[in-house]
Amino acid sequence: MNFLPLFLAIFFIFSLRFEPVYCKDENYSESLNEEFRLNGTQIQNAFGSSKEKALNTTVRLIRNHKLIALGTMINPEGFLLTKASSCVGAREAVLANGEVFPLRIRKRFEELDLALYQLISEKNDFEFVRWKDKNQTSEISWVLSAFTKLEEIRIGLASAKQRPIGREGGVMGVLLGREGKNLGGVEISEVVPQAAAYRAGLLALDLIVKVDGRKVSKRDQVIKIVGAKDPGDLINLEIKRGERTKFLKVTLGHKSVTFDLFNRNLQMSGPVSKRKDNFPLILQHDLPLPKEAMGGSLFDLDGNCIGINIARVDRVTTFSLPAKIIKPYIEEWLIQE
Repeated sequence: MNFLPLFLAIFFIFSLRFEPVYCKDENYSESLNEEFRLNGTQIQNAFGSSKEKALNTTVRLIRNHKLIALGTMINPEGFLLTKASSCVGAREAVLANGEVFPLRIRKRFEELDLALYQLISEKNDFEFVRWKDKNQTSEISWVLSAFTKLEEIRIGLASAKQRPIGREGGVMGVLLGREGKNLGGVEISEVVPQAAAYRAGLLALDLIVKVDGRKVSKRDQVIKIVGAKDPGDLINLEIKRGERTKFLKVTLGHKSVTFDLFNRNLQMSGPVSKRKDNFPLILQHDLPLPKEAMGGSLFDLDGNCIGINIARVDRVTTFSLPAKIIKPYIEEWLIQE
């Protein structure tokens, strides 16, 4: 005789009638009180002067009444550095004390994705960052940055060895399928929504016949031609759609941004930086910063600026340009000014 159904029935009845009882301390809480969390009030206040330095040397860059990036004050005359690809069209800067100043662009340096701006003001006593004297920080160290409203900071760890980040190259945002001379080209099996190919009008099952005038019959040929170009470059495609031949122009996108569209975890964690590759050296940390916080400075616990946040990679990964990379350019730029 099978007693399993009877046993399960008895267990179910008892589970409905009896609930486990737990003894809780009168101060018990289901979650840690906000003020004691890593980025809570008590912890933030413990950083004292470093927190004030971070807030007072960071500015909010505004376009059409919307925050687009942060900036780092680098001298008392109102010069600041920020992330170049994020700050296009910035019109004004807002300080932590609420003061608002118009801006003018001075220089852009594409290799580092940095832009030099100046506040339009007669003041010459703006608070600015003090760069760390040593060439580099330890591989594991506490770091902090101002948050977007310049009312609080974010605290975390720099725990990876400084390293270069290579060039990714441009992409169309398609998955390639069938290929061969008998087919007459390379078939597109899928188009990434909102990517470069999607915006140019490419569809699944389109057959790529030529790329920039060169005939293609293998996937590797398409990848090689496209990969040799940079994000923002234009390529010309000849395709077949059924019996029709069409000519399309595609402005290439960034590989990391394009294929982040396939990553559900990254979609849930919020937008990432458009450019997050091709840097000569980066310092990686885990501060939870949005992409609008790029351009802000990164500090150690002594209030020294050790870098500038340059790319939000995901929810817990941000790249910063180390001070030793930035300082020579600053000195050259300010001498020219």
